Amino acid sequence: MRWFLLVYIAVAVLWVGLFGWKGQKSTNSPVEVFQDMDHQPKVRFQVASDSFADGQGSRRPVANTISMGTRVPTAPSAADGSDLPTSYFRSGRFGDYFGQGFPKQVKVDQALLDRGKQRFEIYCSVCHGLTGNGKGVVGPYWTGGMMPPTSNLVDERVRALPEGQVFWTITNGKGLMGPYNGSVSVEDRWAIVAYLRVLQGSAQADPNDPAVKKLLEEAKVKVPQPVTGGNPS
Repeated sequence: MRWFLLVYIAVAVLWVGLFGWKGQKSTNSPVEVFQDMDHQPKVRFQVASDSFADGQGSRRPVANTISMGTRVPTAPSAADGSDLPTSYFRSGRFGDYFGQGFPKQVKVDQALLDRGKQRFEIYCSVCHGLTGNGKGVVGPYWTGGMMPPTSNLVDERVRALPEGQVFWTITNGKGLMGPYNGSVSVEDRWAIVAYLRVLQGSAQADPNDPAVKKLLEEAKVKVPQPVTGGNPS
């Protein structure tokens, strides 16, 4: 029994000595059993070092070399062809950058836009609305209308996004929006991107422009006129 008490006290003292009381604060340096890379032999900037003959830690670039980070690369576009042929088509990215424009495998024509319209109305319009303004039918009914607002796809922020980023977002999802790579094919995702560009362009169109009026008349679309003056009865 005596030996048990001695061992118990020794272990308790050792434990407190190594780790201290829980929550106790001290200005002294802690006893580090495992340093966890807190102290590393390294050369710090603008600090003397005995590792070099001139005693300086800061080194000049090696002659006839270009160090990484001295030149910021420009984001490539789909026309560059600077990546694997199918990489941009399937990911919307060139390495670390979202690509501009449509890949070579995608032919933007009326058939693609019709397909994109169909897919958009099936998969996207319930949240983003038929016009892409973010006012779909889901918002008012899901969680009693308390859900965060759905992204407005025709506003300036989304219009400025490159095509590759829009495709990447459809593929991988963002926020409450889940990924669609399992339900929408690669070709259909690009078709949705193409149709979204049409929606964004039409949202900025002036209904009083003669060319726009002609298109609306051919499509038999009636543009509501704002009510001016008078009081509603």
